[in-house]
Amino acid sequence: MDDHEKKRQSRETAENEEIRDYGQVLMAKGKQGHQIHLISIIGEVEGHECLNENTKTTKYEHILPRLAALEDDSRIDGILVLLNTVGGDVEAGLAIAEMIASLSKPVVSLVLGGSHSIGVPLAVSSDYSFIVPTATMIIHPVRMNGMIIGVPQSFEYMDRIQERILSFVVNHSRIDYEHLKALMMDTSQLTKDIGSILVGKEAVEKGLIDEVGGIDMALEKLHELIGS
Repeated sequence: MDDHEKKRQSRETAENEEIRDYGQVLMAKGKQGHQIHLISIIGEVEGHECLNENTKTTKYEHILPRLAALEDDSRIDGILVLLNTVGGDVEAGLAIAEMIASLSKPVVSLVLGGSHSIGVPLAVSSDYSFIVPTATMIIHPVRMNGMIIGVPQSFEYMDRIQERILSFVVNHSRIDYEHLKALMMDTSQLTKDIGSILVGKEAVEKGLIDEVGGIDMALEKLHELIGS
């Protein structure tokens, strides 16, 4: 085996490990000559506490350093974010969303399956967002696990976290504050919770997502943003 073949196999092994361990891959330069990095946010967004090994997770300690490296990498022209998440840790999710929103490189997001709870800020953090026709977005108030001390300070703290989420979504989408809060507090849609579920084009009609489309349209838009 010559050196060229060894390097090729080594590169393929590294790429396979990147996909397996982090859900990320550097896409080869396509017909438009742009270098695109793909990041997937799937399962539950894991924060400061480790979830059990049977839970599919996206770890924020993997995503944040990679986003910082991509911002500083002159070889990367744009970033595609694929989302299929049930939500998860609020602080971790907001940290990732803020990092994506602050990137100077073009970013396009695509919701596949679902982008629930803290997945909503993640979906709207990009420069342009897509959702496939059957994907869902669930908007609901902030939940807290474990023992909660029933004092005004606890409720004020939860309200402040909720305001951070509302403000971020409003500032990075076309929906207005009052409409978003009404969706969050709706009591008619979810049997065991307060909130709203939006399917495909409903998310676009409400102003959360820019357009209904799949991977072809997402890549086309990303190339367009890179070119401009």
